[in-house]
Amino acid sequence: MVEVVNFLSAVEKNNNREWFAAHKEQYKAFDRKLKEFAAKLINGIAAFDPSVAGLTVADCTYRIYRDIRFSHDKSPYKTWSGVFVAPHGKKAGYAGYYIHFESSGCFLYAGSHCPEPIVLKSIREEILDNGDAMLAAIEASNNFTLVTTNTLKRTPKDFPLGHKHDALLRLKDFGIEKPLDVALLTDSNTLLERVLQDLKSTYPLVEILNRAIDYAYEEMM
Repeated sequence: MVEVVNFLSAVEKNNNREWFAAHKEQYKAFDRKLKEFAAKLINGIAAFDPSVAGLTVADCTYRIYRDIRFSHDKSPYKTWSGVFVAPHGKKAGYAGYYIHFESSGCFLYAGSHCPEPIVLKSIREEILDNGDAMLAAIEASNNFTLVTTNTLKRTPKDFPLGHKHDALLRLKDFGIEKPLDVALLTDSNTLLERVLQDLKSTYPLVEILNRAIDYAYEEMM
């Protein structure tokens, strides 16, 4: 997957349509390499989390083209790429498993990023009931750490003050992440094996989160 990161690095330095058009063959090779990896990743995750079985590569990957209609940044291309494997696909709002590729750093992530308000409320209610199990799931992962960059300063409204899991209740995203060793990028098979091993260790947390998300969606019906 070194080719993937190298191409993204080149895009970062030459983020314009003229350069991209002149390097269309390199883009096709990048796109093919990423999709081949994504297909194997989906199948590997489905082996330990059956809820993602049957997903296609398109369900889990992102276009390189940016939507610049409402952005001050008119750069036409993304300088990162990723694969997000979650029940019903990347846009369904479920917690899942993500790998991020970028020249500045690659990482793994598992959880729910930017959940809708009703989903976030349901996750917080799950924390009240099963916060200990959530913490145990985080601790059981292969050296993932809780992401705390998007956190409320105070306990959210309608939730108890001074709760033992107050730090979890104040989270606006709920996920764990782990840096990816760049040395692994040189061998796609080794990378896939290590990534699947790491992501499998996050399954207990993802399962708890998706149970809460299911409750939220049931209430919306």
